[in-house]
Amino acid sequence: MMKTYIALFRGINVGGNNRLPMKELRALLEELDAENVKTYIQSGNAAFRHTTNDVDQLAERISSAIEESHGFAPRVLLLDAANVEKAAASNPFPEADAEPKTLHLYFLTSTPQNPDLSTLDALKKDNEQYKLTDNVFYLYAPDGIGRSKLAERAEKALGVAATARNWRTVGKIMEMVSEVG
Repeated sequence: MMKTYIALFRGINVGGNNRLPMKELRALLEELDAENVKTYIQSGNAAFRHTTNDVDQLAERISSAIEESHGFAPRVLLLDAANVEKAAASNPFPEADAEPKTLHLYFLTSTPQNPDLSTLDALKKDNEQYKLTDNVFYLYAPDGIGRSKLAERAEKALGVAATARNWRTVGKIMEMVSEVG
């Protein structure tokens, strides 16, 4: 049975490094039996249909195929579309709709077992807010994440690997999911 997945790639096409054109990424995913592949912006977001139930294995296969064809192995976080839909629907900061670049969703590779919340609180500016769920860290930073110490150190304080996307990109990913079916 085909399921819809979202692949979030970390560290591709950043600062001219680890170049992977989206056309080549789509072709690579299709070679790995992905169907109806859609991509969004060069930083690495893809939605597609696949028969696998083993997301960790498929993520590893994708990373290995990129390493074989392009010489680097990006971290690939492969998410079930339902999980991303739930994360979007559970947005605790609806004020970000007006300024979608102020909200970032950090999709976590696993549930943090011992997140350092005191460090997160100490790093937080007065106007910043965050919420941690099982597998998503929401960061609302009205001044932008470029100046946010909390954004800079969130992954380390959480103690698990994460891949962040701003609210606008999450919206585009949800559009891709509906196109993929």
